[in-house]
Amino acid sequence: MTQWRDGWKLGLEGHAAVRALHERVRDEIRSRHQRTVPLADALTDRWEKADYLGFGAGTSIYDSSLVLGDVEVGEHTWIGPGTLLDGRGGLRIGSYCSISAGVHIYSHDTIAWALTGGRAREARSPTAIGDCCYLGPQAVVTRGVTIGDHSLVGALSVVKQDVPPYSVVGGIPARVLGRVAIGEDHELTICYD
Repeated sequence: MTQWRDGWKLGLEGHAAVRALHERVRDEIRSRHQRTVPLADALTDRWEKADYLGFGAGTSIYDSSLVLGDVEVGEHTWIGPGTLLDGRGGLRIGSYCSISAGVHIYSHDTIAWALTGGRAREARSPTAIGDCCYLGPQAVVTRGVTIGDHSLVGALSVVKQDVPPYSVVGGIPARVLGRVAIGEDHELTICYD
């Protein structure tokens, strides 16, 4: 076993019990799923957290996700680790969405407040993600944006304006790059312009 560099922690009351639990859970997760996750994510249940927040049936959200204000999420949506869901201006995420790791979705900003030395108020506007959307890792959706159903947002994109349904968007700022086509047999085609 590797020697601890922060050995002082070993002497803290209760540390041994927490460490033993963490190691057992960490080993089991690695064995079952070939992954390791932060301690809080290892000790909590993603579906229970979603239920606690009032999200739809079958939805899951990692404990490492930050949820602020009025956030509604539909059914069977996956919200990845390290996400930020800001509902201070109202946020709705539909059903069957995949919100990748590190995505930030905002419904407020403090730009005017900061630039005017606190004389202007923070701005709030409802933000909405439709059903059956995919938001790639570390994408940012700014306040007041609506992303239409069946849309794909590329990784690292900054979405500053509404996205029509069945769109593929990407870039900084994000722009429409193509469209999503779903055939009668649920066959998916992503068409780039």
